[in-house]
Amino acid sequence: MAEKLKTSILYLENVNVSFDGFQALNNLSFNVKPGEMRAIIGPNGAGKTTMMDVITGKTRPDSGRVLFDETVNLTRLDEADIAQLGIGRKFQKPTVFENHTVWDNLLLALSAGRRAWDTLFARTTQADRDRIEEILEITRLGSQRDEASANLSHGQKQWLEIGMLLAQDPKLLLVDEPVAGMTDAETEETARLLRDIARNHSVVVVEHDMTFVRDLDVDVTVLHEGAAIAEGTLDYVSANERVIEVYLGR
Repeated sequence: MAEKLKTSILYLENVNVSFDGFQALNNLSFNVKPGEMRAIIGPNGAGKTTMMDVITGKTRPDSGRVLFDETVNLTRLDEADIAQLGIGRKFQKPTVFENHTVWDNLLLALSAGRRAWDTLFARTTQADRDRIEEILEITRLGSQRDEASANLSHGQKQWLEIGMLLAQDPKLLLVDEPVAGMTDAETEETARLLRDIARNHSVVVVEHDMTFVRDLDVDVTVLHEGAAIAEGTLDYVSANERVIEVYLGR
């Protein structure tokens, strides 16, 4: 009997979160398919960060379900358990080990289960080296491999942190405003980088830059006041009267 194909890597159903009477998420529901990259857009205060916090276990919802890989209810797990399942999150501000080289940052991430200093002084296996080379190629950092991370541009630090996430081989990457503060050229390259990653991973990208979202060429979910108010291609949601009213303007 053929194995049933999974239709969801991430499924939110009627998720509600309130803080001191403020409704941050309001019956939020949407589904991300395995291997899909999805962009999440919406005005400030729409609930995008709270949504990421719920998925990663930082915030516990008042009600609703968050299913990972169709069977795991994330609302019952803590942050460490969720990370172990294969959900990686990249925050807006890059956090890399600035005094270490690009290579060593990736090595540390690759060996996240070992103690950091043990990792740096342990013998690196050929499999480790091959994986780091692969990540350097994906993240466009091959020529910076021996550079101290402090010397990278802002955009390159963002790419390195994405690479550090990849080193942990997550099934799902959550990427928060990856192109904030980037040059136009870096922004274009980041869209290509994420499209490359999405060939082998599921990716959720929260972003404000509409040019960048268009370059991603993926379906978009629009949040407003904690709810999903439109979903589809960027052209489709951009023509939605409600989206125009609350977010895009005329």
